[in-house]
Amino acid sequence: MSAISETDQIARAAAGDRMAQTALVNRHMPVVWRVAYRMLKDREEAEDVTQETFLRAWKMLPEWENRAKFSTWACTVAINLCRDKLKKRAPVLMDELPDYEDSALKPEQALSQKQAGERISDLIDALPDRQKEALTLCAFEGMGNIEAAESMGVSVEALESLLSRARRKLKTQLAEVQEA
Repeated sequence: MSAISETDQIARAAAGDRMAQTALVNRHMPVVWRVAYRMLKDREEAEDVTQETFLRAWKMLPEWENRAKFSTWACTVAINLCRDKLKKRAPVLMDELPDYEDSALKPEQALSQKQAGERISDLIDALPDRQKEALTLCAFEGMGNIEAAESMGVSVEALESLLSRARRKLKTQLAEVQEA
């Protein structure tokens, strides 16, 4: 959808048009929820953050200044809410990955693949928060560097540095796991 139509939709939503509000939620909620879930590793907390993000959106829409894409702004709000939640709790590793069955795989292959996914998830979870945020936005949510940097409130160069350090650390740790 073009920036003009989204700008129009934002203006209609700000004026109380329920259909425009619903369209904005339907378009942006999945990304906001995935960002929150990847950061918090808790479905209920991700839902809370997503809901709070859109509550804040409706409050600020009448003063909306089209300086960034709505999706960038929404992800920025979600990231900040996640940071607040993470500060309030002790560090927790993800208990398990969501179940995924691939009927084309043999059981031992499926188990091996699941274990590898769990190891990678654990390694990503162990990254410093800022590196994990950068990796989540760029690798998992497909944001470009400019948009991800805006969402995180850092320069593009800082984002690229965070991504580089995260990838280097993951590569090193994966190599160590494979050698063991």
